[in-house]
Amino acid sequence: MLLLALALQAAPPAPPPSPTAQPPATILVEPAAMFFAACDANADALVTKAERDDCLARAYATAEGASAGRVGYIAYADWAQRWLGDRNALPGPYELDKDGDNRITAAELAARFTAIAARYDANGDSTLARNELVTIRSLPPGQGGPGRRRPERPR
Repeated sequence: MLLLALALQAAPPAPPPSPTAQPPATILVEPAAMFFAACDANADALVTKAERDDCLARAYATAEGASAGRVGYIAYADWAQRWLGDRNALPGPYELDKDGDNRITAAELAARFTAIAARYDANGDSTLARNELVTIRSLPPGQGGPGRRRPERPR
Protein backbone atom coordinates (compact mmCIF):
# COMPACT_ATOMS: atom_id res chain seq x y z
CA MET A 1 0.00 0.00 0.00
CA LEU A 2 2.84 2.39 0.88
CA LEU A 3 4.52 1.69 -2.45
CA LEU A 4 1.30 2.50 -4.31
CA ALA A 5 0.97 5.83 -2.45
CA LEU A 6 4.58 6.75 -3.24
CA ALA A 7 4.11 5.88 -6.89
CA LEU A 8 1.06 8.13 -7.10
CA GLN A 9 2.96 11.03 -5.52
CA ALA A 10 5.85 10.85 -7.96
CA ALA A 11 5.65 13.65 -10.49
CA PRO A 12 5.92 12.76 -14.14
CA PRO A 13 9.22 13.75 -15.72
CA ALA A 14 9.34 17.14 -17.41
CA PRO A 15 9.07 17.01 -21.19
CA PRO A 16 12.36 17.54 -23.02
CA PRO A 17 12.92 21.05 -24.39
CA SER A 18 11.78 21.64 -27.92
CA PRO A 19 14.68 21.63 -30.40
CA THR A 20 13.15 24.74 -32.02
CA ALA A 21 12.67 26.67 -28.76
CA GLN A 22 14.04 30.19 -28.66
CA PRO A 23 17.25 30.35 -26.60
CA PRO A 24 17.24 32.88 -23.75
CA ALA A 25 18.53 36.34 -24.60
CA THR A 26 22.11 36.93 -23.55
CA ILE A 27 22.72 40.10 -25.61
CA LEU A 28 20.93 43.19 -24.34
CA VAL A 29 20.74 46.85 -25.32
CA GLU A 30 19.97 49.48 -22.70
CA PRO A 31 17.53 52.25 -23.71
CA ALA A 32 20.25 54.93 -23.77
CA ALA A 33 22.46 52.69 -25.93
CA MET A 34 19.57 52.16 -28.34
CA PHE A 35 19.13 55.94 -28.49
CA PHE A 36 22.83 56.43 -29.24
CA ALA A 37 22.75 53.83 -32.02
CA ALA A 38 19.87 55.74 -33.62
CA CYS A 39 22.04 58.89 -33.63
CA ASP A 40 24.36 57.48 -36.31
CA ALA A 41 23.66 60.23 -38.88
CA ASN A 42 26.04 59.02 -41.61
CA ALA A 43 25.27 55.29 -41.24
CA ASP A 44 28.89 54.26 -40.69
CA ALA A 45 27.99 52.18 -37.59
CA LEU A 46 29.99 54.60 -35.44
CA VAL A 47 28.44 57.37 -33.35
CA THR A 48 30.69 60.37 -32.78
CA LYS A 49 30.31 62.89 -29.97
CA ALA A 50 29.07 65.47 -32.48
CA GLU A 51 26.42 63.05 -33.77
CA ARG A 52 25.32 62.29 -30.19
CA ASP A 53 25.16 65.96 -29.20
CA ASP A 54 23.20 66.98 -32.33
CA CYS A 55 20.82 64.05 -31.98
CA LEU A 56 20.17 64.70 -28.30
CA ALA A 57 19.50 68.40 -28.96
CA ARG A 58 17.04 67.54 -31.74
CA ALA A 59 15.33 64.92 -29.58
CA TYR A 60 15.12 67.25 -26.55
CA ALA A 61 13.51 69.92 -28.74
CA THR A 62 10.56 67.57 -29.36
CA ALA A 63 9.60 67.48 -25.66
CA GLU A 64 6.73 69.61 -24.40
CA GLY A 65 8.23 72.66 -22.71
CA ALA A 66 11.60 72.39 -24.43
CA SER A 67 11.08 75.70 -26.23
CA ALA A 68 10.98 77.36 -22.78
CA GLY A 69 14.19 75.53 -21.88
CA ARG A 70 12.66 73.34 -19.17
CA VAL A 71 10.79 70.04 -19.45
CA GLY A 72 8.58 68.81 -16.61
CA TYR A 73 8.67 65.25 -15.32
CA ILE A 74 5.50 64.16 -17.12
CA ALA A 75 6.71 65.68 -20.39
CA TYR A 76 10.04 63.92 -19.84
CA ALA A 77 8.20 60.61 -19.40
CA ASP A 78 6.48 61.24 -22.74
CA TRP A 79 9.88 62.04 -24.25
CA ALA A 80 11.38 58.85 -22.78
CA GLN A 81 8.50 56.80 -24.21
CA ARG A 82 9.24 58.17 -27.67
CA TRP A 83 13.04 58.22 -27.65
CA LEU A 84 14.05 55.54 -25.11
CA GLY A 85 11.20 53.09 -25.65
CA ASP A 86 9.48 53.33 -22.26
CA ARG A 87 8.20 56.03 -19.91
CA ASN A 88 10.22 54.48 -17.07
CA ALA A 89 13.47 54.00 -18.99
CA LEU A 90 16.66 55.18 -17.39
CA PRO A 91 17.92 57.78 -16.94
CA GLY A 92 14.83 58.86 -15.05
CA PRO A 93 13.75 62.43 -14.30
CA TYR A 94 14.93 62.42 -10.67
CA GLU A 95 18.38 61.35 -11.79
CA LEU A 96 18.50 64.14 -14.38
CA ASP A 97 17.09 67.02 -12.33
CA LYS A 98 20.28 68.02 -10.54
CA ASP A 99 18.99 71.33 -9.15
CA GLY A 100 15.74 69.84 -7.83
CA ASP A 101 13.42 72.34 -9.55
CA ASN A 102 11.19 69.57 -10.98
CA ARG A 103 12.27 70.52 -14.49
CA ILE A 104 14.88 69.06 -16.82
CA THR A 105 16.99 71.41 -18.89
CA ALA A 106 18.86 70.56 -22.07
CA ALA A 107 22.12 70.99 -20.14
CA GLU A 108 21.03 68.52 -17.43
CA LEU A 109 20.00 65.97 -20.05
CA ALA A 110 23.23 66.47 -22.03
CA ALA A 111 25.40 66.11 -18.92
CA ARG A 112 23.84 62.77 -17.97
CA PHE A 113 23.91 61.40 -21.51
CA THR A 114 27.57 62.44 -21.81
CA ALA A 115 28.34 60.46 -18.64
CA ILE A 116 26.41 57.46 -19.98
CA ALA A 117 28.31 57.65 -23.28
CA ALA A 118 31.60 57.71 -21.38
CA ARG A 119 30.56 54.53 -19.57
CA TYR A 120 29.84 52.81 -22.90
CA ASP A 121 33.03 54.08 -24.58
CA ALA A 122 35.27 51.12 -23.74
CA ASN A 123 38.29 52.31 -25.71
CA GLY A 124 37.98 56.01 -24.76
CA ASP A 125 37.99 57.37 -28.32
CA SER A 126 34.73 59.38 -27.86
CA THR A 127 33.14 57.34 -30.66
CA LEU A 128 30.65 54.59 -29.88
CA ALA A 129 30.84 51.42 -31.97
CA ARG A 130 28.01 48.91 -31.94
CA ASN A 131 29.98 46.44 -29.83
CA GLU A 132 30.29 49.10 -27.12
CA LEU A 133 26.52 49.57 -27.04
CA VAL A 134 25.49 45.99 -26.30
CA THR A 135 25.63 44.18 -22.98
CA ILE A 136 26.63 40.53 -23.06
CA ARG A 137 25.29 38.35 -20.27
CA SER A 138 27.36 35.28 -19.61
CA LEU A 139 24.39 33.26 -18.34
CA PRO A 140 20.72 33.27 -19.29
CA PRO A 141 18.27 34.71 -16.74
CA GLY A 142 17.76 32.49 -13.72
CA GLN A 143 20.97 30.54 -14.29
CA GLY A 144 23.02 32.15 -11.54
CA GLY A 145 25.27 35.14 -11.65
CA PRO A 146 24.90 38.54 -9.99
CA GLY A 147 21.56 39.24 -8.43
CA ARG A 148 20.61 35.63 -7.88
CA ARG A 149 19.85 34.74 -4.31
CA ARG A 150 21.69 31.89 -2.70
CA PRO A 151 19.60 28.97 -1.51
CA GLU A 152 18.85 29.17 2.17
CA ARG A 153 20.85 26.88 4.39
CA PRO A 154 18.98 24.33 6.45
CA ARG A 155 18.71 25.34 10.07
